[in-house]
Amino acid sequence: MAPTQLTDSTDLPSDALVRWGAQGMRSGVRAWRDGDAVVVACPDLSRRHRLVVHGTGGRLLGLVRHALAIVGRDYRPIGDDEAVTEVVAEFPDIALLDRFWWMDTVHPTEVVGTARWLTDDATDEVRTLIDSEYPGSYAQPGGTGVRRWAGVRDESGELVAVAAEAWSAPEVGFLAGVITAPAARGRGHAIAVCGLTIDTLVAETTRAALMVDSWNDAARTLYTKLGLTSRPIAAAAHRACLDQPLL
Repeated sequence: MAPTQLTDSTDLPSDALVRWGAQGMRSGVRAWRDGDAVVVACPDLSRRHRLVVHGTGGRLLGLVRHALAIVGRDYRPIGDDEAVTEVVAEFPDIALLDRFWWMDTVHPTEVVGTARWLTDDATDEVRTLIDSEYPGSYAQPGGTGVRRWAGVRDESGELVAVAAEAWSAPEVGFLAGVITAPAARGRGHAIAVCGLTIDTLVAETTRAALMVDSWNDAARTLYTKLGLTSRPIAAAAHRACLDQPLL
């Protein structure tokens, strides 16, 4: 029996990662279900074409095979660690890229700080801070899906910390691009920009989420203190696409 193609986000499971990947079923997104297994193919999500995988076993692997035959090998599997591990084991042409953490919350942090949403005339300042401290950030000013930036300024008015809302879905707001200038670290600025962003996203979409590299214990500790819970996820890619470094 052929997989069922889904056309409405209400047919998707309530899983936050799946809902984020579906992006409200915007133009270009395709999804399929077979029993409890679901895959969602979303173009241009966090700077790559993504294939969110949900479920385990033969039904999931069949869906992945079906989806990749339609959307092509540029779509990178991402999902719970167990699911992606099964996909990598089944498909010799797909390699594991990395393991990391999906973190989310439905509760506001209620952090009180000096962070504010920046206006468009701060774009050059944001770009300068990113270019100096985190040029590899997925969230870039003017990038597809990057909607706005929260920031903190020091006493002189210099922008010293930022965080972006980027690639949010209707049910899941997404935080990315958290950066603090070295001279301003240890003063609570990261907590301030994250708190403002998370609280705004929870209010607007009911859930705030982000991803953390598996090795970044300091970031995971920070977000845990802000009330986010974590689960292990992984990303993979077709071996022919491994010259593209972003996950």
